[in-house]
Amino acid sequence: MQKFDFIRNYISYRYSSRTKFDVHPPFLFDLITKVFEDKKNYPDYQKVEKLKKALIKNRQTISITDLGAGSSMNKNLERSIGFIARTSSKDKKRGRLMYRLANYFKPGNILELGTSLGLSTAYLSFGSPESKITTIEGCPNIAALAEDNFKKLKLDNIDLICGNFDNELDKVLNIIPQLDFAFIDGNHQREPTIKYFEQCLSKTVNDSVLIFDDIHWSEGMETAWEHVKQHPAVTLSIDIFFMGIVFFRKELSREHFVIKY
Repeated sequence: MQKFDFIRNYISYRYSSRTKFDVHPPFLFDLITKVFEDKKNYPDYQKVEKLKKALIKNRQTISITDLGAGSSMNKNLERSIGFIARTSSKDKKRGRLMYRLANYFKPGNILELGTSLGLSTAYLSFGSPESKITTIEGCPNIAALAEDNFKKLKLDNIDLICGNFDNELDKVLNIIPQLDFAFIDGNHQREPTIKYFEQCLSKTVNDSVLIFDDIHWSEGMETAWEHVKQHPAVTLSIDIFFMGIVFFRKELSREHFVIKY
């Protein structure tokens, strides 16, 4: 997607997005009030963000195994750790939202596709320390750095698997009893995103939450997001531009919302 189109779409989102006063499902009103609008500065935030600042300053270079759409800013397969931390990890606003979502729903099993340096994983882990988190990363060198970061943060509820999503996702889904919460952020292409969503459906339950990152990153991702939110199993979807969130709660009427965040 051209940069101009992306900016135009973001401006359109800002004008069309709604607030909690424009929605009627109590479930969504509570979610916006208690999670999206929560401005509390949780101490756990600082632990992750202090580590990120240190990583950004790290000029060591590593070889990248890129199995997805790749970086839109650097096609070089030799990248500095600082560059990866600066461009591939979630910004503070989104990372903190992941923390609050995990804290609010307290899922038993969390799946993350796309570990990168493990910062989003850390937000999830701190947000819900009782959860069992499985995260999959395709690049061995980045996976090793993520493991080291988990040790630095003293996180012990994370199982990191290094491998191709196409090979590892089914193995994970065959082991876990159900998928309570998933963050899909690793292959920003239409067909793989749809494929991973449909694989995850085999283990979703009524209260499952699936989050898709960068849903407006490209035309392919926008098409994938349309497919996801129109799926018959999805009863409620939320577009906050940089992320899309879907729910499967049968007690909810089928609706799609663009929410200001």
